[in-house]
Formats: sequence, C-alpha cells, structure tokens
Amino acid sequence: MCAHAGMATPVTVSPRVTVSGQPIVTMASTYSIAGCTFPAMSSGAPPCATAQWTTAALRVTSMGQPVLLQDSIATCIPTGTPLLISATQPRVSAM
Repeated sequence: MCAHAGMATPVTVSPRVTVSGQPIVTMASTYSIAGCTFPAMSSGAPPCATAQWTTAALRVTSMGQPVLLQDSIATCIPTGTPLLISATQPRVSAM
C-alpha cells in the first residue's frame, strides 16, 4: 500500500520461482498504485501512481534480479513517500 492507502500491485512477477504456489517479485518490477487518497486538491501534487524498489535481497536472485523481502524499501512516484508492505509469505526467508 502507498502511505495514503492506495493499493499497490506488481506490474510483473518472476514466473520461474514460486512460493506456496504464488510467483515471487523481484526488484526489477515496478508497482502500479490504484486508489491513492493523497490530498491533491490542497497541495496541487498528483497522487501516487507507481512505486520503484530501492532495496532487495543481497544474495538471493531470480533471473538475475534481487528478490523482494519483507524489509525491502520502495518509493512512490511522484510523491516520494514510502510503499508499505502489508502482506508477505512466511514460508521462506532470505538475506
């Protein structure tokens, strides 16, 4: 989710690796954001539209790209606010 309660979803996933039957996401994927409630009327700035990851796993990759982890960090564009991770899978851990 963006900091303004918009729902973020990955644009692409890594189809070669799955966890609990679901494909994983790597740092290369951007996230699209829908429903951002950023108060654009008062500030004149547009709401969150996408997010780009800035940190991911150091040692675990899929198809050459670092895998996203629970402590990965993303920045929403164009607001610059953080993307908040609200759901993860607990079956695998990485560093």
